[in-house]
Amino acid sequence: MRQNNVTIRLERADDYRAVENLVRESFWNVYRPGCSEHYVIHVLRNDPAFVKELDFVMEKDGTLIGQNMFMKTVIEADDGRVIPILTMGPIGITPELKRQGYGKTLLDFSLEKAAELGFGAVLFEGNIGFYGKSGFDYASRFGIRYHDLPEGADASFFLCKELIPGYLDGITGVYQTPQGYYVDDADVDAFDQGFVPKEKQKLPGQIFD
Repeated sequence: MRQNNVTIRLERADDYRAVENLVRESFWNVYRPGCSEHYVIHVLRNDPAFVKELDFVMEKDGTLIGQNMFMKTVIEADDGRVIPILTMGPIGITPELKRQGYGKTLLDFSLEKAAELGFGAVLFEGNIGFYGKSGFDYASRFGIRYHDLPEGADASFFLCKELIPGYLDGITGVYQTPQGYYVDDADVDAFDQGFVPKEKQKLPGQIFD
């Protein structure tokens, strides 16, 4: 996609380091002191569930400003079926351009392409205040539960969007996070040594220690 001075295209191998640095800048000290998302994306590119056809970067005036990616996963339905779906992220915009509409543009483009490829639904963890503007709703309203979450616990972070209308009709079950998202803190710290040092800070609103 090319619109005005913004381009969205597939990521290339020569983008990898710049994308990892962008993700690091975007997520640093947001959800935890430091971040792990730059290592996560480094690992996921080699995961069999990684969808290379949905691995996007966004450029403004030729400069990398954003990225998004998708992974294949499943819902383990209560009736025994295994329902193929997608999960998404990390999705990030360079910090100085956040809250200016670039994230939504990248998100909407990515979802449109996922629908064109025939995927039925996307489930992932996010803020309904932002993602609701692109058609996401609480996954609980689709009858889908987050794995390992105790009954009655707050699941408002767990969101869903059908790409094929009715794809989840008649389905209840448990969403499974791809194993590639689980990384060891020691491996994250070792990987982070290859980047410019940044201070880890404990800030209000972080959800992990």
